[in-house]
Amino acid sequence: MSTGQRDTIADAAAEIPAEATVETIENSTTNRKQPFPRGFLDTISTGWAERPETLPQPRAQAAFAAARRAKVSAAFPGKRLVLPAGSLKQRSNDTDYVFRAHSAFAHLTGWASDAEPDSVLVFDPVDGGHEVTLYFRERADRTTTEFYADATIGEFWIGPRPSLAGVAADLGLATAHLDDFAAVDGERVLDDDDELTRFVSELRLVKDEFEVAEMRRAVEITAAGFDDIVRELPSAIAHARGERVVEGVFHRRAREDGNGEGYDTIAASGPHACYLHWTRNDGTVAPGDLILIDAGVEADSLYTADITRTLPVSGTFTEVQRRVYETVREAADAAFAAAQVGVRFRDVHAAAMTVIAQRTAEWGLLPVTADEALDADQGGQHRRYMVHGTSHHLGIDVHDCAQARREMYYDGILAPGMVFTIEPGLYFQIDDLTVPAELRGIGVRIEDDILMTEDGPVNLSAGIPRTADDVEAWIARLHP
Repeated sequence: MSTGQRDTIADAAAEIPAEATVETIENSTTNRKQPFPRGFLDTISTGWAERPETLPQPRAQAAFAAARRAKVSAAFPGKRLVLPAGSLKQRSNDTDYVFRAHSAFAHLTGWASDAEPDSVLVFDPVDGGHEVTLYFRERADRTTTEFYADATIGEFWIGPRPSLAGVAADLGLATAHLDDFAAVDGERVLDDDDELTRFVSELRLVKDEFEVAEMRRAVEITAAGFDDIVRELPSAIAHARGERVVEGVFHRRAREDGNGEGYDTIAASGPHACYLHWTRNDGTVAPGDLILIDAGVEADSLYTADITRTLPVSGTFTEVQRRVYETVREAADAAFAAAQVGVRFRDVHAAAMTVIAQRTAEWGLLPVTADEALDADQGGQHRRYMVHGTSHHLGIDVHDCAQARREMYYDGILAPGMVFTIEPGLYFQIDDLTVPAELRGIGVRIEDDILMTEDGPVNLSAGIPRTADDVEAWIARLHP
């Protein structure tokens, strides 16, 4: 039986007249709907024990979410703001993808992996401020048709749903039934204001204490997931689709200790490592190759890590692999050193690219000098081997704050509380005739998650081995 079924089991079954026959009910259904005889309809709502509810204490994030809402309210005086959580999205026929609330909604409510689809957060202007209400579909008791007849939301099918009172206590936020929002808002036209979108995105540029703790937690679980992968490398080597083994090993850790992955895992072995967004993960993991693993655990709070390590499948790097790997690490270290409070965000990228240009020029791969390659107008030849950026903000989205203005993001100034990646790489495609044959098919990326503090950058993922020597020792330690 599938989850998230879109069809109801009976159409308004509780309202079917007593004289209706099973045959007439059958005629009104689809192949995915089942007819119910009158005896079922007469008894389904009876014989259930009471289910007393104990209201929870506010969750840890509630106070932080309230402070965020206060900032939103202050920025939009007199304006009604509507932020939807989003709805279930169809995967195929009558199955849906796992629901994940919109990031702005989750950030402002504190409702994370347990949020309800179709919920709406509304700021109604009152007395110079806002009255904030969270609208969602209230749980249905066993006297309602929904309880047994709707496989998408019925508790008979998917288990207990949260109550209005329970969520209000949990989040420290006024709640109301979704039908009340529909009644107040008429056609329920949602606010798609560009200014609001930018503001709630920029609000996440600097993380609060709760967010930083959740980022640390996501990195901690991710580190355990990378340990799992290293332990299972022999199983990946033995399987015809070893990349899927790597993906599956990490998925288990992400689901056991977190909410899941924050994005599709990249398990790219051999030449696949040169494809920046390789998520097919259907290739072999062959001794002698490198495997690039880009993976991050999303905590139950929805905050995600984003970490990449490149491992020698055999346990040791070849001379050429090591040279490429250590160059990428040199670029990462240069970017880390450049990341200081008061520095422009894009200068972190520039520091990494300086190393990439210098080394690729030294290796004779560029038709120009390193300085010429770094020229803003006429250069860029080295970017053939690293086309992506070095850093992006990280948080409740893997590419967090993406709707922020450029002057706040790429041209913004690094400040304490910002969390971002540093992830340089070198990628020599298998068919790239501009590089020697010994380099073709080698792809390396090293990615760490960085917290900016008053005292400088802190590498949250430094505990995951980074140097070539440490990576080899890591593999040897977990393969006694």
